[in-house]
Amino acid sequence: MTYNIKKAAVLGSGVMGSGIAAHLANIGIPTLLLDIAPKELTQEEEAKGLSLAHPAVRNRIVNGALQKLLKQKPAPLTSKKNLSLLTVGNFEDDLGKLKDVDWIIEVVVENLPIKQSLYEKIDAVRTPGTIISSNTSGISIDAMAEGRSDDFKKHFLGTHFFNPPRYLKLLEVIPANTTAPEVVSFMKTFGEDVLGKGVVLAKDTPNFIANRIGTYGLLITLQEMLKGGYSVGEVDSVTGPLIGRPKSATFRTLDVVGLDTFIHVAKNVYDQTIGEEQQVFAVPEFLQKMVENGWLGAKSGQGFFLKQGKEILEIDPTTLSYSPAKKLKTASIEMAKQTRGLANKVKALTYAKDRTGELLWGIFAPTLIYSAQLHGEIADDVVAIDNAMKWGFGWQQGPFEIWDAIGVQESVAKMEAEGREVPAFVKEMLANGFETFYSELDGDVAYYDGSQYVKVPVNEKEINLKRYKKKHGVIKSNTGASLIDLGDGVALLEFHSQSNAIGLDIIQMINFAVDEVEANYKGLVIGNQGKNFCVGANLGMILVEAQDDNIFELDFVIKAFQDAMQKIKYSRKPVVAAPFAMTLGGGAEVCLPAAHIQATMETYMGLVEVGVGLIPGGGGNKALYQKFLKGLPNGVDVDYQHIANKVFETIAMAKVSTSGEEARENNFLNFADGISVNPDHQLYDAKQAALALYEAGYQPPVPTKVPVVGASGYGTLLIGAQGMFESGFISEHDLKIAKKLAYVIAGGKVPYGTLVDEQYLLNLEREAFLSLVADPLSQQRMQHMLLKGKPLRN
Repeated sequence: MTYNIKKAAVLGSGVMGSGIAAHLANIGIPTLLLDIAPKELTQEEEAKGLSLAHPAVRNRIVNGALQKLLKQKPAPLTSKKNLSLLTVGNFEDDLGKLKDVDWIIEVVVENLPIKQSLYEKIDAVRTPGTIISSNTSGISIDAMAEGRSDDFKKHFLGTHFFNPPRYLKLLEVIPANTTAPEVVSFMKTFGEDVLGKGVVLAKDTPNFIANRIGTYGLLITLQEMLKGGYSVGEVDSVTGPLIGRPKSATFRTLDVVGLDTFIHVAKNVYDQTIGEEQQVFAVPEFLQKMVENGWLGAKSGQGFFLKQGKEILEIDPTTLSYSPAKKLKTASIEMAKQTRGLANKVKALTYAKDRTGELLWGIFAPTLIYSAQLHGEIADDVVAIDNAMKWGFGWQQGPFEIWDAIGVQESVAKMEAEGREVPAFVKEMLANGFETFYSELDGDVAYYDGSQYVKVPVNEKEINLKRYKKKHGVIKSNTGASLIDLGDGVALLEFHSQSNAIGLDIIQMINFAVDEVEANYKGLVIGNQGKNFCVGANLGMILVEAQDDNIFELDFVIKAFQDAMQKIKYSRKPVVAAPFAMTLGGGAEVCLPAAHIQATMETYMGLVEVGVGLIPGGGGNKALYQKFLKGLPNGVDVDYQHIANKVFETIAMAKVSTSGEEARENNFLNFADGISVNPDHQLYDAKQAALALYEAGYQPPVPTKVPVVGASGYGTLLIGAQGMFESGFISEHDLKIAKKLAYVIAGGKVPYGTLVDEQYLLNLEREAFLSLVADPLSQQRMQHMLLKGKPLRN
């Protein structure tokens, strides 16, 4: 049987249920969202004279959930328009509608009898062949399926999303004993290709993979803190980015998750385990006391940390009183900051002969042993366990990658010397002459499967640039960028300067890349796999040149940047830009002239130069204005002023999209540009887009003149800026920047509707940019951004 999910239903509209429904709407799947019908009226409903039978009352819970979706931060929806894909209902009136959906996801309360009773009703109305899954975080999948029809059991499994579903990568897929293999296989592929998730296959064991090991690690950390007399802040200062973990480290993470939720998850494992393992999952008394006090973390305003004014206080577990948060300061931490590479840092810190080393060894040793004990029980291989921890908890290295980093042999010797019991799986690996869990086979990553190294299976749409370059080399490279042959006649230009900031090195590589592709390739993709696509031009370089009064040099660089952007636009072969995450200033300017943009769902795009006292200088003003014009139908009278106003507002307010979809709404993307839901598939999708354009007989745009609003339009733009200045919303320098921007967008003081060529607009843009660069107040703004990382209002 072939499966195809065109419509879905989510049962349960709490934070998780509504979040999953929002994610389905984000990817274009119409979704029915159901919850219970209320048993009593609110005072407001009584005042309106409504009865319990009124639809507004019966669907009140789900409608309330939809309203919360619009207010939540970070936003569950990539665009408010996606709300139109969600239909509401309740379990009493609307269960019959489940016969029309292809996937039913149950997200009700974590209570086995309640779930089973709902499944009985679903079984009576669903169409045979419909996939049903539970988002449970720990109830047995087999137990839930008991008593159901054979077709239900065959199509039933666990799909455990992590919160918030839009942003967290992990999806644990947990088959029951009765789940058909083709259903599991379909859901894995669907999860990766359509939902955009990192999918791991987990076994039906308590809390599955990530929460089982994550909770264990957090409780071990709590025990080590109490045993070693560390403070909450000291532990967090070591267990965050220093060792490749999120900024929220240990206790800030618990505050965000909610202490009540954490205790519930821990209790679930405690109730289903025995002996030593069970003892670890016994929650410390002080944590129970905090929950009794209502100190649940972020949602109640205090937990392990408490913010008073600007000061962050930490709790003392022994007295439950708060004092200023402390950081652990040791020689090994200072040394680690100078050490290159996460693996080397982690190794140096773990074996350090000081309080940092003692703490980390005390956390790592039992957590690594525990992960190895569960190998084969919670998942079939080390890769699934590592990926679950990386994708669900934001670790940069999974347990077995950490073990490789600190040295398996060395650490096992230390563990055994301390009387710790190392699992047979690890000892056998060493005895068989394998010294690491991961190795390399034919340039690909391989893992130890219990007898030998086998290649890690990879989705064909996943291109890992680091590994790809190692295997295939590069065509040409300099300090800022590399040109790579992606195969099938497509080349890739990868930025790799610091923060991917654009300087002369990148500009040179853009020129080389376009020439090389025009001569020998079918198309070019501009993309990378850094933290952000590109946060703009090299601001430090611009400031130094400006302070040295090298305006002539800067004029040369900005002209070169503009010319390179025009080269992208008029390339005879299609150029596809692949932006993701922060795509700001010059990063957006690289994308705007491309033949096609293949963004990701999480693309934060905007021309933000006004924040540093400048305006876009690489053709961004012209390119955005033209992007607006390009979407207009031929032969229709156009109000150019309206377009100029929108472009002016977008740039003057430094609007940055909060998603790829919003970048489209802000006109940085047009209707034909693409959005990859799975960021790991973006380069593959961009490559396919370049090939499709080539195969369709791609022709570059023909240079045409641009209609501008001229002097009268300039006056109109100024009125708004002047009004904001006089109302005290913007400073005098803001007004100066706004005037320069208005002049550029208006096309100078020519008559309304004048057709000007692109070079004329680029010259206006460059002149305005250079005059602002030379202004001391703009230089102050640049300096402030470089030093403090945030805009200065002067």
